[in-house]
Amino acid sequence: MPEEINQQRRRFFGTAAMTIAAAPLVMAGSAHAQSSPAKPVDARAAKPGSNNSFGALKQIDAGVLNIGYAEAGPADGPVVILLHGWPYDIHSFVDVAPLLASAGYRVIVPYLRGYGTTRFLSGDTFRNGQQSAVAVDVIALMDALKIQKAILGGFDWGARTADVVAALWPERCKALVAVSGYLITNLKANQQPLPPQAELGWWYQYYFATERGRVGYDRNRHDFAKLIWQTASPIWNFDDATFDRTAASFDNPDHVGIVIHNYRWRLSLAPGESQYDDLERKLQEAPVIAVPTITIGSDFDGAAADGKSYAKKFSGKYSHRVLPGIGHNVPQEAPQAFADAVIAVDRY
Repeated sequence: MPEEINQQRRRFFGTAAMTIAAAPLVMAGSAHAQSSPAKPVDARAAKPGSNNSFGALKQIDAGVLNIGYAEAGPADGPVVILLHGWPYDIHSFVDVAPLLASAGYRVIVPYLRGYGTTRFLSGDTFRNGQQSAVAVDVIALMDALKIQKAILGGFDWGARTADVVAALWPERCKALVAVSGYLITNLKANQQPLPPQAELGWWYQYYFATERGRVGYDRNRHDFAKLIWQTASPIWNFDDATFDRTAASFDNPDHVGIVIHNYRWRLSLAPGESQYDDLERKLQEAPVIAVPTITIGSDFDGAAADGKSYAKKFSGKYSHRVLPGIGHNVPQEAPQAFADAVIAVDRY
């Protein structure tokens, strides 16, 4: 079965599994995967919600963007780049970053295009949300910061972007941590219908395909995003302050355009840009990822949480971890487990 269909099925089954009661974290994977940090860390920093902010953000011109990003840890430490998804932002990693910084890593957490303080350098640039464009942004950021190689970690759009970078530019990716595994979009597979109940889980994608959906998201993006948080992580008892901190990043003037284009492009309802055609052709072949990888499954992934449906897409050193009782926003709901995965994959 094509991987994109598997991805859609995971989201559907994840919705069905969201009523599962919280359970202790379970780590499942190969014997060589280690979870103890490289250096002692402050256990208090691992508690979700214990860190309120990153402090002052930085800005740098990179490719077509001026990218806003948070940074933590020693400047000469091994680099970890952490990538958020929709409808989330850099604060998904607000508790992960200090853990990794304490372990000696230089942590970079950028706002994706259309979020927070990231801005396009030109008003004439097409507001493109296709997967290869977002991945090129990461390469441009690494070039601007003179980072030759980094560990990449992410979830949702961030996991997809990290997967794409690892697949197309393995020389720039030291290792990978990907929540929900192999998420590279296959446009042909996305044309195939799913059973009605499975399609129901994608209601917002079809809403975004309409002009009414674009206007509705623009007008109600705060409440819309909060609904997605609640349905994707029903056990996570986040408070209004936690959500509002992230929701502020959706006030970016390009946010709605990027989100709408991303979902319309996935359904082949909106074109990408020709400059990315060669990259997309490679991605449509579902390339195997060869860099050392740890994938993470959560309740959101439902029946696919065991990772078996995509395990063969990773040919290098690999293991999979399962986090029962955790929803979609894995790094914010389980920061210690996510940080442990980053440190472990660095040892592969």
